[in-house]
Amino acid sequence: MSADQSLIGGHVQYVKGAAEAAIGSITGSQPWKTSAETDKSAGIDAMKQASANRDPSQSGFGKVEEMAGKMTGCEGMEKEGEQSKRS
Repeated sequence: MSADQSLIGGHVQYVKGAAEAAIGSITGSQPWKTSAETDKSAGIDAMKQASANRDPSQSGFGKVEEMAGKMTGCEGMEKEGEQSKRS
């Protein structure tokens, strides 16, 4: 799996966790809240690992990545999108 695929996968897992957190908050379900924290943490770890050796100016998704970062509240994704669109 490429770094870009891992980065996207990490973001997807984080967003899944955020959705689970919302369901857990609405329903008061502790299992949903626990699953949310696990998925969000795993997503963050995957994004950090994928970003470690990634040069956004050489590989990135530009404006799409920046906008996805804004929509999901992921500052790292937003920043890397901004950097990659400058190239």
